[in-house]
Amino acid sequence: MLPTIARAALLTLAVALGTSISSPIRAPSSYSVKESFRVPSKWSRVGPPPGDHRINLSIGLKQGRFDELERHLYEVSNPHHDRYGQHLTKSEVNELVRPTDGALELVREWLLDNGIEAGQLTYSPAEDWISVTLPVSAVEQLLDTNYSVYRHEDGSYVVRTSEWSLPKHLHEHIDACQPTTSFFRPTPHHSNYMPVKLDSGTAQVADFSALIASSDATDLSVSQACNVTAVTPQCLRTLYRTINYAPQVPGQNRVGLTDYLGETNNRSDVHIFLEMFRKQAASAAYEFVFDVINGGSTQQTPDNATQLAAGTDLEGNLDAETIIGIAWPTPLTAFTTGGSPPFKPDLLTPTDTNEPYLAWLNYVLAQNSQNLPQMISTSYGDDEQTVPPSFAAKACAGFAQLGARGITLFFASGDNGVGPSGDCVSNDGKNTPTFLPSFPASCPYVTTVGGTMNVNPEVVAHDPRNGYSSGGGFSNYFARPTYQDGVVPPYIASLGGQFDGLYNKSGRGYPDIAAQGFHFLTIWNGTIVPLDGTSCATPTATSVLSLVNDALIAAGKPPLGFLNPLLYSLLYESFNDITSGSAIGCNTTGFPAKTGWDAVTGFGTPDFLKIKAVALAAQPPAK
Repeated sequence: MLPTIARAALLTLAVALGTSISSPIRAPSSYSVKESFRVPSKWSRVGPPPGDHRINLSIGLKQGRFDELERHLYEVSNPHHDRYGQHLTKSEVNELVRPTDGALELVREWLLDNGIEAGQLTYSPAEDWISVTLPVSAVEQLLDTNYSVYRHEDGSYVVRTSEWSLPKHLHEHIDACQPTTSFFRPTPHHSNYMPVKLDSGTAQVADFSALIASSDATDLSVSQACNVTAVTPQCLRTLYRTINYAPQVPGQNRVGLTDYLGETNNRSDVHIFLEMFRKQAASAAYEFVFDVINGGSTQQTPDNATQLAAGTDLEGNLDAETIIGIAWPTPLTAFTTGGSPPFKPDLLTPTDTNEPYLAWLNYVLAQNSQNLPQMISTSYGDDEQTVPPSFAAKACAGFAQLGARGITLFFASGDNGVGPSGDCVSNDGKNTPTFLPSFPASCPYVTTVGGTMNVNPEVVAHDPRNGYSSGGGFSNYFARPTYQDGVVPPYIASLGGQFDGLYNKSGRGYPDIAAQGFHFLTIWNGTIVPLDGTSCATPTATSVLSLVNDALIAAGKPPLGFLNPLLYSLLYESFNDITSGSAIGCNTTGFPAKTGWDAVTGFGTPDFLKIKAVALAAQPPAK
């Protein structure tokens, strides 16, 4: 402790300089590069953005006690811990991740020094993200960078930079700023669905009338209920053994899905689907709730020619039809998150907010837990290497916050196996051959779902006609979590050195589980469209596990929450092991399915009755 005289001298000096002893005392510091990220190969620079282009900048501050939050997450998610099921409240989570007062003060001071007033700022619930909308020139000055318009090979545009800087004294307090270096694109065009054309007059054409006629039957065998070229809710409910389960607490238990950047869920199409394939649930097409974020779409009028050409709402309809078809009468919430259209250099687009996960995360984290669905399905993703590590880590940390609050998040594993052939090179300028993991599938705080097809037995989903192959692999950003230590090293050893050098052996392996993901009948634009993809598998798994939550809540017990610690310690034996097929991609056979966990189907597909029994037994006694 300083002597009294010394402390008095410091106080006198502070007063003389007109400073506040409650503010951090620092000398001005020069800028240095905080992050550089190589522009992915499919993007090319077009030129500078228009001078009046505006950016919704999000500044991610270092979270105060994330390590402690992670400890809480694993304790309340571990069935062998005495805190199992004691999920945290919103305020408890926010308190753990809130940045320090000193960090917040320094960042506000920096913004004020750059002419950005306090009234311009908005904050996430834990104040770990600060957002402000500014002209691109102001952001360039703030971050000592230069933005450009970049064009993707598919014709879409974004405004990004490859490098940005901060004053040196802020490097330890700010983890990320976006949109800057992230070329992540979870748009409907890159969501994990694959349309399939069924040619009339071939053996591949399903007898839809027979499927419709038997859609209410509850006593069929799997072989009777399932036409593997035309998968319906009746097949899924029979295969995964939910067909005779009647939800007990709909309303207390809820399920959610996510729509991004123009996608929505067309009630008319959903109603037609349910009238055909689960007539009891048809009214739910007009009862599910939209939760609109950032101007997300709820369009119910017919799609225009541009939307039809783009397949708009294929993903949204698939998700809603699958979830209601399986989980009804469990109420469904559709989170529809908007943002401006992709920036066009010949259009004066006012904002560029192509980071929808962040908008969705901050919105959902702001809600009280009792107002959120206990399980949420997301079928959108992109190559992990299109995302800078800083942003991936911040988004993944947000998923951890939801897990600690008892929310289960399911993400699709992707549709290109270990990577799309022809694109499997590193993004470091060396073009080193490599497998391409997917994000957010690679985040260790979510449950990732792969795809299967056929029945008796199920095998890894693969369709050579459209190039679809269920995704799997190992993260280059996230280390293998401890819950995987018992299964991933033996799996890698079983490969016998195959694919060495193409993947990160110490990374988080995915998927965790799988479900049917092949030839789902979907109603879109009033017509039947069969779809492939882990976008089929993800809402299917979400729906089945949501019914487990229904049984838990009805028994007076907490919902599953972050699933993986329970899955890897007890629940894995309740899944149907998949041992045939592989994650074909990158001009290789990809990771093979094997007995036990594997990097293409995880532990396999769900058996509802077995999972329900284990989950009820693992839970603490009812209060």
